[in-house]
Parts: sequence; structure tokens; C-alpha cells
Amino acid sequence: MTKSINTAALALALGAALSVSMAPLTAQAADMDKCFGVALKGKNDCAAGAGTSCAGTSKTDYQGSAWSLVPQGTCEKTPSPTSPTGFGQLQAFKEKSA
Repeated sequence: MTKSINTAALALALGAALSVSMAPLTAQAADMDKCFGVALKGKNDCAAGAGTSCAGTSKTDYQGSAWSLVPQGTCEKTPSPTSPTGFGQLQAFKEKSA
């Protein structure tokens, strides 16, 4: 019985430690925006549309369906030669010629 209590206590302590260690990552991600059209070829953070799966899979520079995490409020100020506005977008877009 003592062994099962010790195992349960260890599992609880490990779970609590992991929860606390993940808190800064969650808070940090909340201060970031997914910015489409600013990643260079193979340097996107994730989800780069058709033909790609995740991080590092964008096929071209400034791909409109590829995003990078940027500090909140900076995306639409970041240059993107393929974006219709010339700057990063908070949503995926169809690229114009660079």
C-alpha cells in the first residue's frame, strides 16, 4: 500500500512540475501573433498550406499560407513583398509577384 501511495505522490508531483514549467510558454505564446507572409523558405513556424505540413516546410520566401510567430502588434508592420499590402497579414493570403 505504501508503494502505491508513493507512486501516486510521485505522479502528482511530476504533473504539477510539468504544469508549472509550461506556464511561461503559454504566457509567451499569448503575446505573439501568427504572421503570414513573412517567413523565408523553410523557416516558417508551422501550417504552410497545401503541400506542406508544419515547421520548416514552406516552399518559397514570403509564402502567403506560411506563418511565423512575431511579437503581438508587429505583424502588419513587418515587410512582405508578396502581400497585397506589402506587410505581414494575420490571415493567410494569395501572394502577388514579389
